[in-house]
Amino acid sequence: MTATPADAPATRPATRHRPAALAWHAGMILLVLLLLYPVFWLLTASVKPTSEILSSLSPVPSRLAPENYRAAFDGIAGISVWRFFGNSLIVSIGAVVGNLISCSLAAYAFARLRFRLRGPLFALTLLTIMLPYHVVLIPQYTIFQKLDLVGSFVPLILPKLLATDAFFIFLMVQFIRGLPRELDEAAEIDGCGPIATFRHVILPLLKPALVTTTIFTFIWTWNDFFSQLVYLNDPDTYTLPLALRLFIDQTSESAFGPMFAMSVLSILPVICFFLAFQRYLVEGIATSGLKG
Repeated sequence: MTATPADAPATRPATRHRPAALAWHAGMILLVLLLLYPVFWLLTASVKPTSEILSSLSPVPSRLAPENYRAAFDGIAGISVWRFFGNSLIVSIGAVVGNLISCSLAAYAFARLRFRLRGPLFALTLLTIMLPYHVVLIPQYTIFQKLDLVGSFVPLILPKLLATDAFFIFLMVQFIRGLPRELDEAAEIDGCGPIATFRHVILPLLKPALVTTTIFTFIWTWNDFFSQLVYLNDPDTYTLPLALRLFIDQTSESAFGPMFAMSVLSILPVICFFLAFQRYLVEGIATSGLKG
């Protein structure tokens, strides 16, 4: 069907904006490539000979070095790489469970329950977001040292059970405040107390915020280095970030090839975890207090 003169002006705006749209997409693709270049360099360095990693500027290896991955799977200092993976899983899963339990209960109390000083306490909780971790490090370390817990996983997991991550409390509070209060009133009429209301009404509806908390807690804990370096002093309890340091410290010649190979292995669980729960992450952020 031939377009009439009256239809022609309607197509002009789309034609006029097409070059701008193409330029915008090209710029975004270029930005993504720049951001992904460190990952590409890590992947290529993991299959380079150790002598070539720092001496060659080309990201393409002259020959493949699969022995880097064999050395990574063999472990370090007689400790299997699976031990390091297991330690990281214990710490990460413990932190996830701790945050899910403590932050959801604290958020429910701040969002629904009425008690004295609720407002000031919630404000004080939010202020801890701006408090650097290094400020509380020495007092916290002193406490765990007096309890003879340094060198175990307890200092890395126990604070999560005490609702110390104010960001996730705020996330859940904003989500719960968006739920109709009529649900609580209906549960109260049916004879539910605060605990039963939380368990049977609020908790099932809190799933998007819980999934968001799970994803962020797992990724942040898995990649954490500083706090694990402070509290773990036995190689048998080392997590993957600490195990990577052993490739540099164990000999006078740094084993960069196996170290980069283990780095690739260490980021694979995080990438798979994020890809598996990406849809829930977007849903949780879109339906929580982060939207406004």
